[in-house]
Amino acid sequence: MIGTSFPYIEFLPKPGDARAIQLELDPMRIGLRYPVEVGLVGDAKRTLQRLLPLLKRNRYRKFLDRAQAGMSDWWELMKEYGTRMDKPMKPQVVAWELGKQLSENAIISCDSGTIATWWARHIPAKRGQMHSLSGNLATMAPGLPYAIAAQIAYPERQSVAFVGDGGFSMLMAEFATCVKYKLPVKVFVIKNNTLGQIKWEQMVFLGNPEYGCELQPINFALFAQACGGTGLTVDDPRDCGRVVEQALSTPGPVVVEAVVDPYEPPMPPKVSIRQAEKFAESLLKGEPNRSKIIATVAEDKVRELV
Repeated sequence: MIGTSFPYIEFLPKPGDARAIQLELDPMRIGLRYPVEVGLVGDAKRTLQRLLPLLKRNRYRKFLDRAQAGMSDWWELMKEYGTRMDKPMKPQVVAWELGKQLSENAIISCDSGTIATWWARHIPAKRGQMHSLSGNLATMAPGLPYAIAAQIAYPERQSVAFVGDGGFSMLMAEFATCVKYKLPVKVFVIKNNTLGQIKWEQMVFLGNPEYGCELQPINFALFAQACGGTGLTVDDPRDCGRVVEQALSTPGPVVVEAVVDPYEPPMPPKVSIRQAEKFAESLLKGEPNRSKIIATVAEDKVRELV
Protein backbone atom coordinates (compact mmCIF):
# COMPACT_ATOMS: atom_id res chain seq x y z
CA MET A 1 0.00 0.00 0.00
CA ILE A 2 1.67 3.18 -1.22
CA GLY A 3 0.69 6.58 0.12
CA THR A 4 -2.94 5.68 0.71
CA SER A 5 -5.39 6.03 3.56
CA PHE A 6 -7.95 3.84 1.79
CA PRO A 7 -10.98 3.91 4.13
CA TYR A 8 -13.08 1.06 2.69
CA ILE A 9 -11.47 -1.84 4.50
CA GLU A 10 -14.26 -4.21 3.42
CA PHE A 11 -12.65 -4.20 -0.04
CA LEU A 12 -9.21 -5.15 1.28
CA PRO A 13 -8.18 -8.81 1.71
CA LYS A 14 -9.08 -10.40 5.02
CA PRO A 15 -6.23 -10.16 7.56
CA GLY A 16 -3.93 -13.10 6.95
CA ASP A 17 -4.96 -13.58 3.32
CA ALA A 18 -2.27 -11.23 2.00
CA ARG A 19 1.15 -10.05 3.09
CA ALA A 20 1.30 -6.28 3.40
CA ILE A 21 4.00 -3.66 3.00
CA GLN A 22 2.95 -0.06 3.52
CA LEU A 23 4.86 2.97 2.29
CA GLU A 24 3.75 6.18 4.02
CA LEU A 25 5.08 9.65 4.63
CA ASP A 26 3.26 9.77 7.97
CA PRO A 27 4.33 6.88 10.25
CA MET A 28 1.12 7.23 12.26
CA ARG A 29 -0.85 5.86 9.29
CA ILE A 30 1.13 2.63 8.93
CA GLY A 31 -1.07 -0.31 9.87
CA LEU A 32 -4.15 1.89 10.21
CA ARG A 33 -6.27 -0.13 7.74
CA TYR A 34 -4.52 -3.49 7.49
CA PRO A 35 -1.92 -5.54 9.43
CA VAL A 36 1.49 -4.67 7.98
CA GLU A 37 4.61 -6.85 7.98
CA VAL A 38 6.94 -4.07 6.85
CA GLY A 39 6.34 -0.37 7.28
CA LEU A 40 8.40 2.07 5.20
CA VAL A 41 8.44 5.76 6.10
CA GLY A 42 9.29 8.13 3.27
CA ASP A 43 8.26 9.96 0.13
CA ALA A 44 6.56 7.52 -2.27
CA LYS A 45 8.44 8.54 -5.42
CA ARG A 46 11.90 8.68 -3.86
CA THR A 47 11.46 5.43 -1.94
CA LEU A 48 10.21 3.54 -5.00
CA GLN A 49 13.14 4.84 -7.02
CA ARG A 50 15.42 3.18 -4.46
CA LEU A 51 13.44 -0.06 -4.32
CA LEU A 52 12.72 -0.72 -8.01
CA PRO A 53 16.32 -1.63 -8.96
CA LEU A 54 16.18 -4.39 -6.33
CA LEU A 55 13.21 -6.13 -7.95
CA LYS A 56 13.58 -9.21 -10.14
CA ARG A 57 11.09 -10.24 -12.81
CA ASN A 58 8.59 -12.79 -11.55
CA ARG A 59 8.14 -15.61 -14.04
CA TYR A 60 4.70 -16.39 -12.68
CA ARG A 61 2.44 -14.20 -14.86
CA LYS A 62 -0.99 -15.84 -14.48
CA PHE A 63 -2.21 -13.45 -11.81
CA LEU A 64 -1.10 -10.44 -13.87
CA ASP A 65 -2.65 -11.90 -17.04
CA ARG A 66 -6.00 -12.42 -15.29
CA ALA A 67 -5.90 -8.89 -13.89
CA GLN A 68 -5.10 -7.38 -17.30
CA ALA A 69 -7.86 -9.38 -19.00
CA GLY A 70 -10.33 -8.26 -16.35
CA MET A 71 -9.23 -4.65 -16.77
CA SER A 72 -9.73 -4.88 -20.52
CA ASP A 73 -13.31 -6.08 -19.97
CA TRP A 74 -13.82 -3.31 -17.40
CA TRP A 75 -12.76 -0.60 -19.86
CA GLU A 76 -15.18 -1.96 -22.45
CA LEU A 77 -17.97 -1.63 -19.89
CA MET A 78 -16.85 1.90 -18.99
CA LYS A 79 -16.89 2.84 -22.68
CA GLU A 80 -20.43 1.50 -22.90
CA TYR A 81 -21.52 3.78 -20.06
CA GLY A 82 -19.48 6.73 -21.29
CA THR A 83 -20.97 6.75 -24.78
CA ARG A 84 -24.65 6.50 -23.89
CA MET A 85 -26.85 8.93 -25.80
CA ASP A 86 -30.05 8.62 -23.75
CA LYS A 87 -31.47 11.53 -21.75
CA PRO A 88 -31.24 12.77 -19.11
CA MET A 89 -27.51 12.80 -19.75
CA LYS A 90 -25.47 10.38 -17.66
CA PRO A 91 -22.57 11.79 -15.60
CA GLN A 92 -20.31 9.11 -17.07
CA VAL A 93 -20.64 10.73 -20.49
CA VAL A 94 -19.13 14.01 -19.29
CA ALA A 95 -16.19 12.23 -17.64
CA TRP A 96 -15.59 10.06 -20.70
CA GLU A 97 -15.61 13.00 -23.13
CA LEU A 98 -13.35 15.04 -20.86
CA GLY A 99 -10.92 12.14 -20.47
CA LYS A 100 -10.59 11.84 -24.26
CA GLN A 101 -9.78 15.53 -24.77
CA LEU A 102 -7.47 16.38 -21.88
CA SER A 103 -3.94 17.36 -22.85
CA GLU A 104 -1.08 14.96 -22.24
CA ASN A 105 0.27 17.08 -19.37
CA ALA A 106 -3.08 18.14 -17.86
CA ILE A 107 -3.57 18.46 -14.11
CA ILE A 108 -6.99 17.20 -13.04
CA SER A 109 -8.41 18.00 -9.61
CA CYS A 110 -11.44 16.17 -8.26
CA ASP A 111 -13.57 16.26 -5.12
CA SER A 112 -15.35 13.98 -2.66
CA GLY A 113 -18.72 12.45 -3.47
CA THR A 114 -20.16 10.58 -6.43
CA ILE A 115 -17.96 12.81 -8.58
CA ALA A 116 -14.96 10.76 -7.40
CA THR A 117 -16.61 7.63 -8.83
CA TRP A 118 -17.01 9.11 -12.30
CA TRP A 119 -13.48 10.57 -12.18
CA ALA A 120 -11.88 7.29 -11.12
CA ARG A 121 -13.80 5.10 -13.56
CA HIS A 122 -14.05 7.20 -16.70
CA ILE A 123 -11.09 9.61 -16.83
CA PRO A 124 -7.96 7.53 -17.52
CA ALA A 125 -4.75 8.71 -15.87
CA LYS A 126 -2.20 9.07 -18.64
CA ARG A 127 1.57 9.23 -18.31
CA GLY A 128 2.56 12.88 -17.95
CA GLN A 129 -0.69 13.96 -16.31
CA MET A 130 -1.26 14.69 -12.62
CA HIS A 131 -4.46 13.76 -10.78
CA SER A 132 -5.51 14.98 -7.34
CA LEU A 133 -8.45 13.99 -5.16
CA SER A 134 -9.45 15.43 -1.78
CA GLY A 135 -7.22 13.70 0.72
CA ASN A 136 -9.54 12.15 3.28
CA LEU A 137 -13.06 10.78 3.50
CA ALA A 138 -15.84 13.31 2.80
CA THR A 139 -13.61 16.39 2.56
CA MET A 140 -15.77 18.35 0.14
CA ALA A 141 -14.82 21.48 -1.83
CA PRO A 142 -11.03 21.18 -2.51
CA GLY A 143 -11.52 20.57 -6.25
CA LEU A 144 -11.50 24.21 -7.33
CA PRO A 145 -8.79 25.40 -4.89
CA TYR A 146 -6.59 22.48 -5.97
CA ALA A 147 -7.02 23.52 -9.60
CA ILE A 148 -6.18 27.14 -8.78
CA ALA A 149 -3.04 26.09 -6.92
CA ALA A 150 -2.04 23.80 -9.80
CA GLN A 151 -2.48 26.57 -12.35
CA ILE A 152 -0.32 28.94 -10.30
CA ALA A 153 2.37 26.30 -9.74
CA TYR A 154 2.35 25.16 -13.40
CA PRO A 155 1.11 28.11 -15.47
CA GLU A 156 2.04 26.42 -18.75
CA ARG A 157 -0.11 23.33 -18.08
CA GLN A 158 -3.82 22.70 -18.49
CA SER A 159 -5.56 22.80 -15.10
CA VAL A 160 -9.03 21.27 -14.84
CA ALA A 161 -11.43 20.90 -11.91
CA PHE A 162 -13.92 18.04 -12.23
CA VAL A 163 -16.39 18.62 -9.40
CA GLY A 164 -19.93 18.04 -8.23
CA ASP A 165 -22.44 20.80 -7.63
CA GLY A 166 -22.44 20.16 -3.87
CA GLY A 167 -18.70 20.57 -3.44
CA PHE A 168 -18.35 23.39 -5.96
CA SER A 169 -21.10 25.50 -4.38
CA MET A 170 -19.21 25.53 -1.07
CA LEU A 171 -16.24 27.50 -2.47
CA MET A 172 -17.41 28.64 -5.88
CA ALA A 173 -16.62 32.30 -5.07
CA GLU A 174 -13.00 31.31 -5.69
CA PHE A 175 -13.86 31.28 -9.40
CA ALA A 176 -13.71 35.08 -9.10
CA THR A 177 -10.08 34.57 -8.03
CA CYS A 178 -9.44 32.84 -11.36
CA VAL A 179 -10.89 35.82 -13.20
CA LYS A 180 -9.00 38.38 -11.09
CA TYR A 181 -5.63 36.75 -11.66
CA LYS A 182 -6.37 35.60 -15.23
CA LEU A 183 -5.96 31.92 -14.37
CA PRO A 184 -7.30 29.78 -17.27
CA VAL A 185 -8.77 27.09 -15.01
CA LYS A 186 -11.50 25.00 -16.61
CA VAL A 187 -14.22 23.85 -14.19
CA PHE A 188 -16.62 21.03 -15.10
CA VAL A 189 -19.54 20.94 -12.67
CA ILE A 190 -21.61 17.75 -12.67
CA LYS A 191 -25.01 19.12 -11.70
CA ASN A 192 -27.64 16.77 -10.29
CA ASN A 193 -29.01 19.08 -7.56
CA THR A 194 -28.31 16.59 -4.80
CA LEU A 195 -25.64 15.46 -2.36
CA GLY A 196 -25.36 12.20 -4.26
CA GLN A 197 -22.91 10.25 -2.13
CA ILE A 198 -24.89 11.00 1.03
CA LYS A 199 -28.13 10.00 -0.65
CA TRP A 200 -26.83 6.63 -1.82
CA GLU A 201 -25.08 5.91 1.49
CA GLN A 202 -28.31 6.59 3.34
CA MET A 203 -30.06 4.06 1.13
CA VAL A 204 -27.43 1.34 0.61
CA PHE A 205 -25.68 1.37 4.02
CA LEU A 206 -28.46 2.48 6.36
CA GLY A 207 -31.55 1.26 4.54
CA ASN A 208 -33.21 4.66 4.89
CA PRO A 209 -34.91 6.87 2.31
CA GLU A 210 -32.85 9.89 1.30
CA TYR A 211 -33.21 12.82 3.68
CA GLY A 212 -31.85 16.37 3.52
CA CYS A 213 -29.84 15.78 0.34
CA GLU A 214 -31.57 18.20 -2.02
CA LEU A 215 -29.59 21.22 -3.22
CA GLN A 216 -31.01 24.56 -4.21
CA PRO A 217 -30.47 24.70 -8.00
CA ILE A 218 -27.87 27.26 -9.12
CA ASN A 219 -27.23 28.37 -12.68
CA PHE A 220 -23.46 27.90 -12.59
CA ALA A 221 -22.99 29.13 -16.16
CA LEU A 222 -24.61 32.47 -15.35
CA PHE A 223 -22.59 32.64 -12.14
CA ALA A 224 -19.37 32.24 -14.13
CA GLN A 225 -20.42 35.02 -16.46
CA ALA A 226 -21.31 37.24 -13.50
CA CYS A 227 -17.76 36.74 -12.20
CA GLY A 228 -16.37 37.84 -15.56
CA GLY A 229 -15.50 34.39 -16.90
CA THR A 230 -17.07 32.12 -19.50
CA GLY A 231 -20.08 29.96 -18.61
CA LEU A 232 -21.38 27.07 -20.72
CA THR A 233 -24.23 24.62 -20.18
CA VAL A 234 -24.76 21.16 -21.64
CA ASP A 235 -27.56 18.68 -20.98
CA ASP A 236 -27.60 16.68 -24.22
CA PRO A 237 -25.02 13.88 -24.57
CA ARG A 238 -24.85 14.53 -28.31
CA ASP A 239 -23.51 18.01 -27.59
CA CYS A 240 -21.19 17.01 -24.76
CA GLY A 241 -18.03 16.39 -26.78
CA ARG A 242 -18.41 19.70 -28.64
CA VAL A 243 -18.96 21.68 -25.42
CA VAL A 244 -15.96 20.02 -23.73
CA GLU A 245 -13.79 20.94 -26.72
CA GLN A 246 -15.13 24.51 -26.69
CA ALA A 247 -14.42 24.88 -22.97
CA LEU A 248 -10.87 23.56 -23.16
CA SER A 249 -10.03 25.81 -26.12
CA THR A 250 -11.58 29.01 -24.69
CA PRO A 251 -9.04 31.47 -23.27
CA GLY A 252 -9.37 32.34 -19.60
CA PRO A 253 -11.39 30.68 -16.82
CA VAL A 254 -14.45 28.64 -17.83
CA VAL A 255 -17.26 26.89 -15.99
CA VAL A 256 -19.18 24.12 -17.75
CA GLU A 257 -22.48 23.26 -16.11
CA ALA A 258 -23.26 19.67 -17.09
CA VAL A 259 -26.84 18.79 -16.14
CA VAL A 260 -27.04 15.04 -15.51
CA ASP A 261 -29.41 12.30 -14.38
CA PRO A 262 -29.84 12.58 -10.57
CA TYR A 263 -30.96 8.95 -10.36
CA GLU A 264 -27.78 7.39 -11.78
CA PRO A 265 -26.27 5.42 -8.87
CA PRO A 266 -22.51 5.06 -8.28
CA MET A 267 -22.92 1.31 -7.87
CA PRO A 268 -19.88 -0.67 -6.66
CA PRO A 269 -18.45 -3.28 -9.06
CA LYS A 270 -19.81 -6.00 -6.78
CA VAL A 271 -22.94 -5.47 -4.71
CA SER A 272 -23.01 -7.42 -1.44
CA ILE A 273 -26.14 -9.18 -0.21
CA ARG A 274 -26.30 -6.78 2.73
CA GLN A 275 -26.10 -3.74 0.44
CA ALA A 276 -28.89 -5.14 -1.71
CA GLU A 277 -31.01 -5.76 1.37
CA LYS A 278 -30.47 -2.23 2.68
CA PHE A 279 -31.24 -0.78 -0.75
CA ALA A 280 -34.52 -2.71 -0.90
CA GLU A 281 -35.30 -1.67 2.66
CA SER A 282 -34.89 2.02 1.80
CA LEU A 283 -37.30 1.64 -1.10
CA LEU A 284 -39.89 -0.11 1.06
CA LYS A 285 -39.63 2.62 3.70
CA GLY A 286 -40.84 5.21 1.24
CA GLU A 287 -37.90 6.51 -0.81
CA PRO A 288 -39.58 9.44 -2.63
CA ASN A 289 -37.93 8.72 -6.00
CA ARG A 290 -38.07 4.94 -5.82
CA SER A 291 -39.80 4.37 -9.18
CA LYS A 292 -37.19 6.39 -11.12
CA ILE A 293 -34.31 4.86 -9.15
CA ILE A 294 -35.57 1.32 -9.73
CA ALA A 295 -35.97 2.00 -13.46
CA THR A 296 -32.44 3.45 -13.72
CA VAL A 297 -30.79 0.63 -11.77
CA ALA A 298 -32.66 -2.01 -13.78
CA GLU A 299 -31.64 -0.41 -17.08
CA ASP A 300 -28.00 -0.23 -16.00
CA LYS A 301 -27.91 -3.91 -14.98
CA VAL A 302 -29.51 -4.96 -18.29
CA ARG A 303 -26.78 -3.05 -20.15
CA GLU A 304 -24.08 -4.89 -18.18
CA LEU A 305 -25.60 -8.29 -19.01
CA VAL A 306 -26.14 -7.68 -22.73
